[in-house]
Amino acid sequence: MKIDRLVSIIMLLLDKKRIGAQELADMFEVSPRTIYRDIDTINMAGIPVCSVPGVGGGFEIMQNYKIDKNVFSTTDLSAILMGLSSLSCMIRGDELLNALSKVKSFIPADKAKDIELKTKQIYIDLSPWMGNRNIPPYLEIIKTALQENKLLSFVYIDSHGNRTARTVESSQIVLKSSHWYLYGYCRKRNDFRLFKLSRISKLQIQEEVFAPRVFQKPQLYFDDALEDMQKTIKIRIHKSVMERVLDFCTYENFLPDGDEYYLVSFPFIENEYYYNILLSLGDKCECLAPPHVRTEMKRRIHEIAAIYEC
Repeated sequence: MKIDRLVSIIMLLLDKKRIGAQELADMFEVSPRTIYRDIDTINMAGIPVCSVPGVGGGFEIMQNYKIDKNVFSTTDLSAILMGLSSLSCMIRGDELLNALSKVKSFIPADKAKDIELKTKQIYIDLSPWMGNRNIPPYLEIIKTALQENKLLSFVYIDSHGNRTARTVESSQIVLKSSHWYLYGYCRKRNDFRLFKLSRISKLQIQEEVFAPRVFQKPQLYFDDALEDMQKTIKIRIHKSVMERVLDFCTYENFLPDGDEYYLVSFPFIENEYYYNILLSLGDKCECLAPPHVRTEMKRRIHEIAAIYEC
């Protein structure tokens, strides 16, 4: 992964006076062009790396800016270790383990205990309690395709249950709200698309290599649009489902109704997802208002009951 390579390049520049672009490219099995982009990234991060042309030339950190291991504060190292550790829960691979060990090598002996304590103060585990067992291996397949610029083929199931065969030029792995996505150029749709990994099956890497396209990042934030679509409904819930409802609103939205129940001002959008949230609470939730949402809940409940009358 890129973060592993960047950390490794910085360490090499610390240990060696100068190193060539081709030598770095061979070491990390990437193109010299990729190394030049990495050097630009390191420069933008505030570490001035200069290029020396000619025989014996290469990259080196400017002589008047020699950094040492103390360039990273205790907080910096703790944050890096927490980030890498959280990724290693889901994305396996030697490069993440190598990155972790290399970052740990920056830790001065007198700060080791303090950094270990700070690192353990926040634990991020991206792996689900249970669910689709294909996600971790699929992440590894996509990661390989990204590194090698190879096509991916798979069967995709949309939200309506329709199955289509797709061939995609992969561009990004995206984690959004605990769900993993593949973002890339779909040759069937002739456009960039976001694919939820849990809806993918029969994922395979193809031998064809493609030239990466210029792309815009996928739109992942819809806060303004959601605020326009959301309305507040009144529901009455049993205290046993309070924790689940708190995933969607704050405790300020709760008003005690006796010892066992709460009246909740619940943010709601009239679509399948939100109706299914209410239905999933079963007999522990009653929609009180507005009338048309209550009527629609009745209709859906009657349809479910009708299935079991046969």
